[in-house]
Amino acid sequence: MPDFSIILQKQRMFFATGNTKDVRFRVDCLKKLERWIRQHNEDILAALKTDLNKPPFESHATEVGIVLDELRYTLKRIHRWSRPKYVLSNLKNFPSSCRKYPEPYGVALIMSPWNYPFVLTATPVIAAVAAGNCAVVKPSAYSPATSSLLARMCAEVFDPNHVTVVEGGREENEALLDERYDIILFTGSTATGRTVMQAASRHLTPVILELGGKSPCIVDETANLKLAAKRIVWGKFINAGQTCVAPDYVLAHLSIKQKLLTEMATAIELLYSENPCENPDYPKIINEKHFNRLQGLLEGETIVLGGGSAPTSLKIEPTLLDNVAWDSPVMGEEIFGPILPVLAYTAPDEAAQLINARPKPLAMYVFTARKETERYFLRNVSFGGGCINDTIVHLSVPRLPFGGVGESGMGSYHGKAGFDAFTHYKSVLHKSKYIDIPLRYPPYTDFALKLLKRL
Repeated sequence: MPDFSIILQKQRMFFATGNTKDVRFRVDCLKKLERWIRQHNEDILAALKTDLNKPPFESHATEVGIVLDELRYTLKRIHRWSRPKYVLSNLKNFPSSCRKYPEPYGVALIMSPWNYPFVLTATPVIAAVAAGNCAVVKPSAYSPATSSLLARMCAEVFDPNHVTVVEGGREENEALLDERYDIILFTGSTATGRTVMQAASRHLTPVILELGGKSPCIVDETANLKLAAKRIVWGKFINAGQTCVAPDYVLAHLSIKQKLLTEMATAIELLYSENPCENPDYPKIINEKHFNRLQGLLEGETIVLGGGSAPTSLKIEPTLLDNVAWDSPVMGEEIFGPILPVLAYTAPDEAAQLINARPKPLAMYVFTARKETERYFLRNVSFGGGCINDTIVHLSVPRLPFGGVGESGMGSYHGKAGFDAFTHYKSVLHKSKYIDIPLRYPPYTDFALKLLKRL
């Protein structure tokens, strides 16, 4: 295992040269990264196929394409983002002007997960580099093919003292967290997020935590059930349900619950065939540990559709559950797999109370034709982000910050929010040296106090 203190020392020395503060240097690096991704598109798709059995379309739609969109969006705006921002001063400081100067934090640690190993590594790297930071990048050991590709990509695009990839497992993670950074971005489970935050607290290091949780999907009696079923099924079972913002459970109005289950069953067969485990384009569970965990969640549940598996290929069929108890194991943790419980509610306030009784989710989805229902849930439920009448696609919009709230995370990134996440805005007041109003200086008078109060 390498000496991480030496890696950090070299990155701090590189940062101290001031190269990364030059916007032209950042632009050159990001353009080089874009060229590399385009030139090695097939290698990226092959790595994702190896790790998760993702089909090329899904890999491009949910990983490579999003990264390229992020690069285009950032390159077009980085010069504007990097300029000092003028802020109005106040009368008490007349004459003066105020500016916010964006500056990079320094050396960032980026720890990424296995479920979307390319996009959830490359996107924060883009944000960190665009803001002018150096970065130590730690991909997940659970996706070794993509981890190896990311190490190769960064070695060929960046100076290793600017951006470097550390491969390995838990031992490397723990050793990395023993070091001091200027900012940490972690994407993964809530439990590991607590460990990261605890390690960061030793050095008072700011953290961006992108975690997860049980994201609800509400379907009311006015929704277009056929369309809702197709979009829910797509959002849930893409990447075999191993998506942090996937609908974790459905809350369907009691009057349409059975019909929705029927429509979702039809949609699953339409999208994934009658034998999904034999479908070569259907992704697999990342490893045997998670496969066995998911199988355990099915025990004792009422399976409407699916439930079958192929242990040799680590595939589990898209599975719908009915008659699920709120205190059952499948409702006690984020599922993170192709299992979808469907529960009932009778009124919006009941649904909101059921959701709010649990930790704040990373995402929420509402299917309705009523504006008042839409407004009710947006006003009464706290969540990271989401969609009305669709699922998960809000992540594909660079202008929308992505992040959680409460136990589902803190901080956000994507687009300008990503630049801001890795930037400290230095606030500076510029005071005139030609005029100096004596009001603030002693000895103080009653007149001066009255005037100050009026100001």
